[in-house]
Amino acid sequence: MISEEEMQIWHIWKSSYKNIFGRVVKDMSEQTGLSEGDFGILDRLDLYGKGKLRQQELAVSMDWTKSRLSHHLTRMEKRGLVSREPLETERGVQVIITSFGKTTLDDARPVVSMAIRKHFLDFLTEQDIESITKLAERTKTNSSSPCKNSPS
Repeated sequence: MISEEEMQIWHIWKSSYKNIFGRVVKDMSEQTGLSEGDFGILDRLDLYGKGKLRQQELAVSMDWTKSRLSHHLTRMEKRGLVSREPLETERGVQVIITSFGKTTLDDARPVVSMAIRKHFLDFLTEQDIESITKLAERTKTNSSSPCKNSPS
């Protein structure tokens, strides 16, 4: 069991994340017309695949089911953001960012950056950044063995 205070910390953490993330997505959507999913797909295609990825790799990177991704890609194709082609040498489908999709992504990145700064980074001190970074590293590498005492 965890204490009432620990549960309260957990709820504060979750609520804060949802609140910040929601405001960033809202700003992005209102200013660019992209959904969170649209941006995530375009961003991954550009960063991880230099413009193209296998559909299965994209689904894994988004933590989405194949069905969810397929439906989303169909909507993005209709808007001209991506295209899909069968792989030539093996089974599967390759998702490719279109020139319109790349331009849309390039236009959205500064909007997203400004929203992240406005709703999150501008509130942080250097000490906050250091603490968040340490926490993220500890929980990423030691998720199965909780840290009893934080390092000085």
